[in-house]
Amino acid sequence: MRATVFHPRLATLFRDHLGQDVFRLEPDTIGIAGHEVADRILAARRATETERPTFKPLHGRSIARSEAASVMRTVGSDVREALKREQPRPEDVDLSGEWPLTGHMFLRDMVLGNDPYRLRMLMSRNLELTTKLTWSVIAAGAAFPLSKRAGRQGAPLTSLAGLVADAGTYQDRRYALGMYRRAAAPVCFTVSTLVANTLWLGSPFDPETPNEHLLYESLRLLPPSWNILRNACPEYPAIDERIGAGDDVLLLPLLSHRDPKLWDSPDEFRPERWETLDPDTAPGYLPFGHSSERCWGRHMVMPLAGLLLDLIRGSGLGIDPAQTTAKVPLAGLLGVADIRVTKVRRAATV
Repeated sequence: MRATVFHPRLATLFRDHLGQDVFRLEPDTIGIAGHEVADRILAARRATETERPTFKPLHGRSIARSEAASVMRTVGSDVREALKREQPRPEDVDLSGEWPLTGHMFLRDMVLGNDPYRLRMLMSRNLELTTKLTWSVIAAGAAFPLSKRAGRQGAPLTSLAGLVADAGTYQDRRYALGMYRRAAAPVCFTVSTLVANTLWLGSPFDPETPNEHLLYESLRLLPPSWNILRNACPEYPAIDERIGAGDDVLLLPLLSHRDPKLWDSPDEFRPERWETLDPDTAPGYLPFGHSSERCWGRHMVMPLAGLLLDLIRGSGLGIDPAQTTAKVPLAGLLGVADIRVTKVRRAATV
């Protein structure tokens, strides 16, 4: 039996607010877990530039929605090219080791492996430690122009790297490198975290269960995007009188995904529930945001996660039987940390 140990602040949310719809978290912040109130909040207006998780202003420069959409289309085309080009067999790939790091490195090399080192190093998880460290690496990388023929061993650059090569000045290169990390790193981070969560929650998997059901259920119990921030605005007090005029709102899929009013056996990993549920319409289910403003990366996340699960399932990998506890730290991306994935011996059948 595996135990998932949540950071104390996350455990407090479960203890004090599971099953509630609207509640005060801080003197100036209201928590929302009720799906009907959440629907109305998210439909009231679109996210502002400072509320968007990926495309907040970059080094003081605003990112227009049109530019953000264009960049996501660019990285999306790189992912599609990688999926078309890379069809590794389970016997040719070793995905054992510490997760989610192992999955992150595999995805980085699969999608961005032909880009030069100064770009690929922007995918490092170590850069999550401080913003200053991230910008130091970006500043160093922007010091010299990037040739469009600079791919490793003569291979073409990704389309995303092409945006860096097109930048003519130091400031433009620094901005383009920042966008490179903003667009590509969350894809690698999110997919590797999602697959690590799925392994921890559900392996060994029933061979008849499709990857999509495993992933949807993992997204329910451990949603990587576990909260959605909306700053105070006049529309919200009119939606619910418990929200004050100066209150920010924190919507919590982490809680709505386990609401006993919405889910049978809410704390159990039951991928079979998705045989009859639609992830786009299930009440309170927001792993990729609200229907009014879906995450642009969802069409990259699911195919990449499915590929990793195919490789893992085909390799006979699973959680190290000696590991019975995993911690979920308080972080922007919710997931189990430092799980060990290894070859799992199947029980003999009589």
